[in-house]
Amino acid sequence: MSKTNKIVQMLSSFFSKGAYDLDGYHFKQEYRKEHGGILIDVRTTSEHNSGSIDGAVHIDFLSADFTNEITKLDKTSRYFVFCRSGSRSSAAVSQMRKSGIEAFNLVGGIGSWPR
Repeated sequence: MSKTNKIVQMLSSFFSKGAYDLDGYHFKQEYRKEHGGILIDVRTTSEHNSGSIDGAVHIDFLSADFTNEITKLDKTSRYFVFCRSGSRSSAAVSQMRKSGIEAFNLVGGIGSWPR
């Protein structure tokens, strides 16, 4: 998927927020009660390397390999996805759900994660 298509996807998901968008409190609560739930950081490598949520798997949404990487995910797990502001993770969750993967978006991005 080209970067232009990813931007279009981000914008369309931004305008179609759904039940899979959780605020920081509920996102963390759902993640903690889900045994085997997986955190995914979809920010760029430099963003991820500057600090992330402990235990998060890194899959760069803007990478050409993103679609390929999500096809490798276990569809029996639940995924909790975040980025810097919530836009890329919203688009990632939309794409993941279309692939049959149960995923949730952290609205407001990593800054919304309660410490």
